[in-house]
Amino acid sequence: MSRRARAVGFGVAAALCAGLAASATGGPASELSDQLGELHEVLVAAEPLPARRPLREATLREALELRRVPERFLPPDALSDPEQAVGRSPVAAIPAGGYLLASMLEVERTERERPRRLGAGRQPVEITVEAAGALEPAAASRGIRVDVIVTEESGAIAGRGRTYVAAEAVRLLDLRPAGASEGQDVVPGPASETSIATLALTRDEALRLIEAESFARSVRLIGR
Repeated sequence: MSRRARAVGFGVAAALCAGLAASATGGPASELSDQLGELHEVLVAAEPLPARRPLREATLREALELRRVPERFLPPDALSDPEQAVGRSPVAAIPAGGYLLASMLEVERTERERPRRLGAGRQPVEITVEAAGALEPAAASRGIRVDVIVTEESGAIAGRGRTYVAAEAVRLLDLRPAGASEGQDVVPGPASETSIATLALTRDEALRLIEAESFARSVRLIGR
């Protein structure tokens, strides 16, 4: 067979292959959109974004770019507006070229929402205290320090009960009127003179105060 005949044969074979490929994909390249779906804009990292660092507006202007992606390849939680990412932090590093996904971002918590470190060996313990209403405005900020003052019942022989500091400079985590759940309003009066205080206590402090709560005449808080 001559070279010309072989060339014609290869040309016919290529045309047949192209026709088969077109029929297998449903038509020419212009019809691929029917299979892949419409194009959508998504945010992509133009440069690596480190983990746990809040995304500010200035950072987003330089570190993000919009790209158009076929619907078939579009992640379900991909972001398309930089405003959706402002103030959030990547839970893991996002490489350059990576999609910006809602599931990869967490909302930056305020100081009040962050869990407080109570210190080694301390845990939150609730005790009933008296006449602590004056501390409620300060307790709203959480973390103020108080002394816990216990007054024992007076004995028949000893006479007047002993008053002592059962826990010194402990952190007051929460304070609310007795009988109310956190955030619930209570009508002022004699019943609200007793409060529930949540304190960060060591085991020894907690045992002393639990015992005092059962047998003492009164347990009070003094702010420092």
